[in-house]
Amino acid sequence: MNMQNETVDRYSPVSIWLHWLMLLLLIAVYACVELHDLFPRGSATRGSLMTWHFMLGISILFLVVLRLVARHIGSIPPIMPAPPKWQMLSANLLHIVLYAFMIGMPLAGWLMFSAFGKPVPFFGLELPPLIEVNRPLGASIRELHETIGKLGYFLIGLHAVAGLYHHYFVRDNALKRILPWKS
Repeated sequence: MNMQNETVDRYSPVSIWLHWLMLLLLIAVYACVELHDLFPRGSATRGSLMTWHFMLGISILFLVVLRLVARHIGSIPPIMPAPPKWQMLSANLLHIVLYAFMIGMPLAGWLMFSAFGKPVPFFGLELPPLIEVNRPLGASIRELHETIGKLGYFLIGLHAVAGLYHHYFVRDNALKRILPWKS
């Protein structure tokens, strides 16, 4: 796949593909964790949903590395017309926070599993533990993971609202640069 931009007004096809794939994975991760509460503790369905939550979360961790490489190799097409400096600064800050979220949440889940001494599943493989068993630390990590997970709804929503605001109200190319189809 071509990592470079086809034109200067769009992200590379790899960046576009990874962006939307990651959105689908984030939706699936959140769906698994929200749906698992519908099933009784100890049930196979509840356990399966949490296993999928974890495996998809780790997939996000691996894919975010590819996104960062694609972002580094490719160029960032400019928003036309250029937004005010404060908007660019806030957009850059939000992107940094989103990347930290997509790296930190899966790592926290992996650390939590490790601290509880649970096997770390990944599509038929067992990933190595990152830390020694430490149940009190695991409980603290779980609390942090759940709190930041709730904050993730806000971050993802803010990112989506900003894109829609630029598209429908400002009428610039901010959203068009990452759409999977050419407009």
